[in-house]
Amino acid sequence: MTGKRAIIIDTDPGQDDAIALLLALASDELDVLGVTAVAGNVPLALTEKNARKICELAGKPDTRVFAGAERPLMRKLVTAEYVHGKTGLDGPDLPEPTMALEDQFAPDFIIEAIRDRPEGTVTLCPLGPLTNIALALIKAPDIAARIDRIVLMGGGFFEGGNVTPTAEFNIYVDPEAAHTVFTSGVPIVMAPLDVTHKALTTQARIDALRAKRTPVCDAAASLIDFFERFDEDKYGTDGGPLHDPCVIAYLLKPELFTGRDCHVAIETGSELTLGMTVIDWWGVTGKAPNAHVLGDIDAAGFFDLITERLARL
Repeated sequence: MTGKRAIIIDTDPGQDDAIALLLALASDELDVLGVTAVAGNVPLALTEKNARKICELAGKPDTRVFAGAERPLMRKLVTAEYVHGKTGLDGPDLPEPTMALEDQFAPDFIIEAIRDRPEGTVTLCPLGPLTNIALALIKAPDIAARIDRIVLMGGGFFEGGNVTPTAEFNIYVDPEAAHTVFTSGVPIVMAPLDVTHKALTTQARIDALRAKRTPVCDAAASLIDFFERFDEDKYGTDGGPLHDPCVIAYLLKPELFTGRDCHVAIETGSELTLGMTVIDWWGVTGKAPNAHVLGDIDAAGFFDLITERLARL
């Protein structure tokens, strides 16, 4: 045993996904078994390429990257180029990747990796729509009991939604997959908009990153510069929420976050509230909790962690 936490990062890069991936690859406490790409922010052909670009930017070209689902379980794909740009990683001019894409289908890799390791030793880290995770659980229900936990970015309660009035993008894109995951019995830690909207990329925080004067920190600052423009205009804030790195930061320093155990249900039937995460924050339903829902963050500590770690690469 190395003492490291074995993780699989399931992602649809996305600038904030890229920062999360860099944070994980920079952290010795984590053993990234593989990166699985899913369609979401942009189509799969771009998300798998973007994942490889970021691994190479980090100087980790030996990281295994797998392509997964190119569409949601039951719906047409909804993407977010209006936020992330046409490539998904607009901002810095990152070179085309030279590292190979693995041949194995991402959900099959997830199943194999979990079965190949002792029970309770693999953590799944979904940063995008939950299609790949749901496909693995549907194909191999036995892995549910073997997963340590799922730490994911998605949903919202007090903050509502960011793609509809009630739905956050990752859950909205594939609500049936989210329902599968939240009813799987796997322990879940959920970073909703309520916490990620408190992790704002202020100019001072971007300047601190750029002040490290390394290629990785420069690229990360450029990614954030592009990413935040949409949310600054939308919310009228100094900076935008840096959603996905909250997942990795929670694994590294859970003391940066507070939350509570809640029952979370996913709306799959209503056209009006499709993809809503119905979070029983006040315990009014009497239903047993199925997720630890994060509600607050030490934003200064969060950005200090990102800056310190990315400077290592």
